[in-house]
Amino acid sequence: MRLLLVEDHADLAIWVSKTLRQSGFAVDVVGRGDHALTSLLTQAYDLAILDLSLPGIDGLEVLRRMRSQEKTARLPVLILTARSTLEDKVKGLNLGADDYLAKPFEVAELEARIKSLLRRSGNVMPMVHVGQLEFDTTNRLATVGGKALALTPRELAVLEALVSRLGKPVSRNALFEKVFSFDDDARVEAIEIYVHRLRKKLEGSGAFVSTLRGLGYVLSESGNEA
Repeated sequence: MRLLLVEDHADLAIWVSKTLRQSGFAVDVVGRGDHALTSLLTQAYDLAILDLSLPGIDGLEVLRRMRSQEKTARLPVLILTARSTLEDKVKGLNLGADDYLAKPFEVAELEARIKSLLRRSGNVMPMVHVGQLEFDTTNRLATVGGKALALTPRELAVLEALVSRLGKPVSRNALFEKVFSFDDDARVEAIEIYVHRLRKKLEGSGAFVSTLRGLGYVLSESGNEA
């Protein structure tokens, strides 16, 4: 899952983005409202975390413009702000925000709200079964035969992307966008490394990550690497 964090407080942005990346999210960070709009129009995101007090363009205006654009009209938006008055909250919700979290906050609550919004906005079943692999899309946990599957954050991001398109191919570029943020020093070929590692960890589970030449990768109960 790829998130956009729009936060002009540098220390807070670093802390939040680092925490979310450790949980397997790809996170792009911008500190201005106008930069947020540019990112939203040029990159596909699964969710935006939006501060209200921003330089360039105020967060509420960013939200208003998002809802007027077809590409971002339905993108889940979590407002994250120090403006905790009822009036500000009502304005944000009326403009189309999906949730509201006032600063200061606990990161556990932030992650729980993100997961809730992603679950509500998607079409993925809460629990996905592929062979002996079970993937809890709500808590983003993978088990094989009832035992937790040890995955790095990026391996988890790859598996999550494949689960969301179960039985359908996901291109290498699409996987790259779900796993890496724009400030990561990585090339699209790096996806092959994480797919290889994931295949090794799924050996014997009955779940396979197959390569479909020219199309990408697909997770299914049967398949052969091409």
